[in-house]
Amino acid sequence: MSVDQLSSPTPAAASGRTPAWRLLLANPVTVTSSAVLLVIIVASVFSGILAPYGINDIDVANALQPPSAAHWFGTDELGRDIFSRVLVAGSTSLSIAVVAVLFALVLGLAIGAVAGYRGGWADAALMRVVDVMFAFPVLLLALAIVAIFQPGQLTTMIAIGVVYTPIFARVARASALSVRTSPFVQVSQTMGTPGWWILFRHVLPNISGPIVVQTSLSLAFAILSEAALSFLGLGIQPPAPSWGGMLFTAQGFLGQAWWMSVFPGAAIFVTALAFNLVGDGLRDVLDPRQRSLIEARRAR
Repeated sequence: MSVDQLSSPTPAAASGRTPAWRLLLANPVTVTSSAVLLVIIVASVFSGILAPYGINDIDVANALQPPSAAHWFGTDELGRDIFSRVLVAGSTSLSIAVVAVLFALVLGLAIGAVAGYRGGWADAALMRVVDVMFAFPVLLLALAIVAIFQPGQLTTMIAIGVVYTPIFARVARASALSVRTSPFVQVSQTMGTPGWWILFRHVLPNISGPIVVQTSLSLAFAILSEAALSFLGLGIQPPAPSWGGMLFTAQGFLGQAWWMSVFPGAAIFVTALAFNLVGDGLRDVLDPRQRSLIEARRAR
């Protein structure tokens, strides 16, 4: 029997359990949040087509107009259409979140997997760096990075990616520590298989579950971090719209134009909540203990 044949088969195939996608579809909360998230993503991707007005089309005569048939989300202090700006800002926020989380995923996965698999001095050195990064509050570290460089979209992506790297490193390390004692890994080591091949062929595929869940949850926090940086004036710079920047502008009009704050705030809330709920659903089917409980309830 080859080493590859010793690697763990897919859980559903090995034990005849219900496939993960069936369990996901059986969860109404996960299905609903996934549908909402899909609508948000599609609307953001095609925001340039769906937006009825230009994001910086100024119409002072129609400033601070409440929601109507002409302006679904009303207008701001310059007469700009808030619905169009929320759509385009969603595209910006999602692109920043995706790029930042991918950056954190790749870097954190490399650090954590190597540290967990190699152990010894490599584990100690890499994880001490991670511990130092963990010592800083997320927003404070992001603010420090943005303050050093020029505020903007690229800097925001890098800052958010850096601050979420330690989380992925910790998750990857914890998973790699458990996988490296598995029989198929030990057999590979005794056969003289190179460490890099064991990492890519055996360790990484078997720690994908926790990483997928953490990715979904981190996307929600990345959305919130981008909004916080833009709210403080260190994220997306005007006149480009951002949900956080729109909330900052709305502060001065809370008493006379509630819609200026409600709709950008609702966009942040719904998007972050949808990512969190999808992450919870993925955790339930990818975590062996949670999955066993779900299958036990379905079998009754």
